[in-house]
Amino acid sequence: MDTALDMDLDETQIRVADYLDDKLQTVADLDSLDSLLATLHDQHSLLKQQLHAAQRDLSAAKQAQHAHHRDLHDRARAFDSDQADIDRRLAIITASETSDEAVPRFERLLETLQHMDVASAYVDLLHQVQLLSNHAQSQLQTSNEAALQPYRQLRSLHTRLIHLQTDAEGAAPQLIHHVHQITHALRTKILDAFAADLEAILKKIRWPNVKAAIPPQLQEEWETAVTKLLDLQMPELEGLSYATDSSANIKLPAVLFPFEVLVRSLKMRFRYHFEGDKPTNRIDRPEYFLSHVASILDDYSGFVLDYLQPILLKHFRGTHLALTPVYIDATAAFVTALLPMLRHKISAILPKVAAQPQLLSHFMHEVMSFDTTVREEWRYDGGYGLQGWNGLAWEFLVQGDLFGRWLQVEKEFALARYQSITEAPDFGDLDYESVDLKATKPTKGAIRVNDLLETITDRYRPLTSFSQKLRFLIDIQIAIFDQFHERLSSNLEAYLTLTTSLGRAVGGVSKEEQDKLHGVEGLERLCKTYGSADYLERAMRDWSDDVFFLHIWEELQDRARQANNIGSMTIADVAERTSKAIGGESDTDGGALFDETAGWYSRLRIRSEKIITDTLNSNVREALRPYRHINPWATLTGGASSTPANLSPTAELDPLLTHLASTFGFLSRALAPAPLRRIARGVLLTISTTLWDNVMSRHRFSTAGAAQLSADLAAICRVVNKAIGPGVAETGLRKCLEGARLVGLPVRGGKSQVKTDTSFDSNPNGGGAGEDGEDWDEAWGAGEDDDESEAQLLGEGETPPPRESLGDTTEANGELGLWEVETRLFADNQSARDVLDELGFETLSETEARAVLGRRVELAG
Repeated sequence: MDTALDMDLDETQIRVADYLDDKLQTVADLDSLDSLLATLHDQHSLLKQQLHAAQRDLSAAKQAQHAHHRDLHDRARAFDSDQADIDRRLAIITASETSDEAVPRFERLLETLQHMDVASAYVDLLHQVQLLSNHAQSQLQTSNEAALQPYRQLRSLHTRLIHLQTDAEGAAPQLIHHVHQITHALRTKILDAFAADLEAILKKIRWPNVKAAIPPQLQEEWETAVTKLLDLQMPELEGLSYATDSSANIKLPAVLFPFEVLVRSLKMRFRYHFEGDKPTNRIDRPEYFLSHVASILDDYSGFVLDYLQPILLKHFRGTHLALTPVYIDATAAFVTALLPMLRHKISAILPKVAAQPQLLSHFMHEVMSFDTTVREEWRYDGGYGLQGWNGLAWEFLVQGDLFGRWLQVEKEFALARYQSITEAPDFGDLDYESVDLKATKPTKGAIRVNDLLETITDRYRPLTSFSQKLRFLIDIQIAIFDQFHERLSSNLEAYLTLTTSLGRAVGGVSKEEQDKLHGVEGLERLCKTYGSADYLERAMRDWSDDVFFLHIWEELQDRARQANNIGSMTIADVAERTSKAIGGESDTDGGALFDETAGWYSRLRIRSEKIITDTLNSNVREALRPYRHINPWATLTGGASSTPANLSPTAELDPLLTHLASTFGFLSRALAPAPLRRIARGVLLTISTTLWDNVMSRHRFSTAGAAQLSADLAAICRVVNKAIGPGVAETGLRKCLEGARLVGLPVRGGKSQVKTDTSFDSNPNGGGAGEDGEDWDEAWGAGEDDDESEAQLLGEGETPPPRESLGDTTEANGELGLWEVETRLFADNQSARDVLDELGFETLSETEARAVLGRRVELAG
């Protein structure tokens, strides 16, 4: 310790020495030594004071700590004492040996006390309810208006209890029921009193006289009576603007008390006519009582607008009910007051008509018609705003699954009507009068089926339920479309079976029947399928653009995008029956309700048209068989008058001309211009191909032969154009017509001296060679044998062209002659194209032109 003390003294001395060295650095600093010593003395005093204060604080803290420790110790002893006392008391109260046994018994006692408190509160509440009820009834003896205030308090209390019961998960149902009974009884007394005042005024104006009016002297009394009733009902309207019909589980708008009083006499009149034994009370004539209600609206709407509308506007202005038309609009409130008697009447009739399909169908149609009248003519929305009023029909279709029964009835009626249509004797007859003259003619059965389906649409168009409308569409309309498509397909398959070799053998079709099937009778059978499919396909396309079906499609798309099923059907089921485009990402994806069904009819139409074309093509080939086998073309002779216009058609062409005249004559009446031209083009292509391959490409032609061929082609054109229209045949036979014209060019000038040029395409006979492959010059010969060879190739009576006219190859009118065309055609490709353009040829290629021209006897060698 001495060593530590010595070390502290040494450190202190060092610090003092350092301090003095810092303060006394010069001789002049010695003059301030007294001041320095005074400062040090003051600092020393201050430090001593701080030390004494710190010592005092430390002593106080130690004392406080000891006191807190003693306090905690005392409190712990007190807690243990209290716990022991509580355990002792619990044991005494519950007569339990341990506290664990005593606690549950004590909790039961507390629960009993709590129940007593609740019961006491119930008694207080019931006492308050009874006081309000007694006070209101006592006020009724003096002033009806004075009874409103306690009634409002009682009604507010009742409403508050209902909300509390909801929060308490249905607690105290007996209390709520008791308060409700008292409130309702008081409400009934006040309502009867207020209603009596209004009925007294109505009696004065002789209501329900259609000419009833409120005179000026009763105006104030009238307004007061109506306003009191509205004031009485106001708490109910503010708490719940819709009542609930428990029988139908459908929310209904409340009937305003003044209108309830107003329609009492109207209800009595209604019951007199439609609930007794009067002739007007007939279950098969629901239109009687529905039209009666419509007449009430017409007769008394003016009265309610004149004398009730201003009061409603004044009373409900500024409240949330001002936005509800069934309360703020007098006409809508009047409709709301009339609907309950209709619901009662409909509920009484439905069990009687449900078992009779005819009556049920008629009944639902009349109710939906009435709904449409109220909804559209009277602009009644039922208080549902933009959603709109669903109608009485919807209420009862939802109730008791009546829709299923009604749908089945309508489906049976529709199928029965469809069956009667198909069994009609003229079902398969083409209808030439019901459609435009230039339209494809459907069968009378197709038109009637379409009319039936449109009638079905009218039956369910008034429905407001999307799922119900979709069920009608799929279960009835598309189902009938499918049945009719199956029938048309079966007819087409039957025709194909009868016209095939196997079918004829199995079916035992006679030669006469086969000829009929290949003639106009067979075409008519095919046109029935084609025309019916075309007519119904176009009808479905038109339906898809109808606003009614567009709304169904848009709703269906919305539900599909939200992955919502439609009733018992999945989206996939609906898409299979309607359109694969259901559920597309956007409206630009296209699609319509009848896509799938229209697609089936479209494929049937296309297939029918193809079979018609194939049948005609087969018949044309058969009709051309005799014509293909004749070969007079190189040996025919004629004078200057042998022109196509002066020649008769070849006799072997008569079967074709007869067939074309009869078939195209029929088709021109049965088909629209567009499909008729398509079929004609196909047939003309077959004729053109057959003539080109079997006549023009196989035989030699003299001038007269070419003229005869042109005459035959002209005869075909005349027959076709007469049935189909000008220019159709020339377009389809252009290749043959150009070939006939080319091979029949007039002989003007001498034969050509063709230079060998390998720049053009070779023709089928070996390029610039004749039939045996020799050069054209060689084919014509040279020297003294020229005249003899030329005479042999020319027809009888024809004069060979003079040698000196080699360069003169055109007629006076500018028409190109054989020799110039031959020279330019075989010179090179460019020259050939130029001369073909000058001749006005559009179809023949250079190769085909050389091949055809090579069939000319003058050039064939």
